[in-house]
Amino acid sequence: MSKVKVAIIGSGNIGTDLMIKVLRNSDYLEMGAMVGIDPASDGLARAARLNVPITAEGVEGLIGLPNFDEIEIVFDATSAKAHVANNARLAPLGKRMIDLTPAAIGPYVVPAVNADEHLDAPNVNMVTCGGQATIPMVAAVSRVVPVAYAEIVASIASKSAGPGTRANIDEFTETTSEAIVAVGGARRGKAIIILNPAEPPLIMRDTVFCLVDAPDPAVHEEIRQSIEKMVGDVSAYVPGYRLKQEVQITEIPADQPVETLLVNGNRPTHQVSVFLEVEGAAHYLPAYAGNLDIMTSAGMQIAERIAQQKEATK
Repeated sequence: MSKVKVAIIGSGNIGTDLMIKVLRNSDYLEMGAMVGIDPASDGLARAARLNVPITAEGVEGLIGLPNFDEIEIVFDATSAKAHVANNARLAPLGKRMIDLTPAAIGPYVVPAVNADEHLDAPNVNMVTCGGQATIPMVAAVSRVVPVAYAEIVASIASKSAGPGTRANIDEFTETTSEAIVAVGGARRGKAIIILNPAEPPLIMRDTVFCLVDAPDPAVHEEIRQSIEKMVGDVSAYVPGYRLKQEVQITEIPADQPVETLLVNGNRPTHQVSVFLEVEGAAHYLPAYAGNLDIMTSAGMQIAERIAQQKEATK
């Protein structure tokens, strides 16, 4: 099959790691351009050494490249604010946008959960690193029993949080919380991010809590099996994604306050606790930066699905 040409806007950590993944691992994608605004950035320098067309003039520089018309998909690895402007400039020119920022212009997409639902969308949003790691677990639980409330805590190494991540903390919590409901299926969602300054840096850790109505022990086993299957689905494109320990399902004491009820008005009976670890593939970033690796892996997965669908419809 002929490969689909892609461009990456953002020559920082995420963009550079994504470029290397495309060059090394993709059977469906071909690098068409690396776009930045800092001529001295390592990402642009590496792209040039790898014979990838580059520009340090942002989105206008991308549009001016000789091969711009050949590029079909554009990844945006900048910031939520920048993506709004980039999308406004490129969407009228027919470019498909894969948004790696929390801008959330297009529908939320988590490959293991709802990839096939939005392959025709002109702009898809990859939620956040915490969302990519935890929403599959919420979805796995909600496929078995209704989830009244889901809370996720994403703990990442401070060194793996670049300027873009730090500038978008508010968007991270808002976007992830919304996607826990929209994609994960919970009635209510909450997201918390922790930047851990420990040395040496720690691998990304994620904790997921779901409040459910599941008094039947047989249902507990169904929940565990659903979670284990979903872990396998995610690890198919993020090899470092794994359960850190066994899934815990504990009864909620009758005297413990519960603010969120199920749709039918019932009080949740049990808490499902899932503990995850995400180790990066170390293509460009350190192995502890699983938070960035899961974003680039998820973004590439969606682009490859789009390319496969295009080939299938020929």
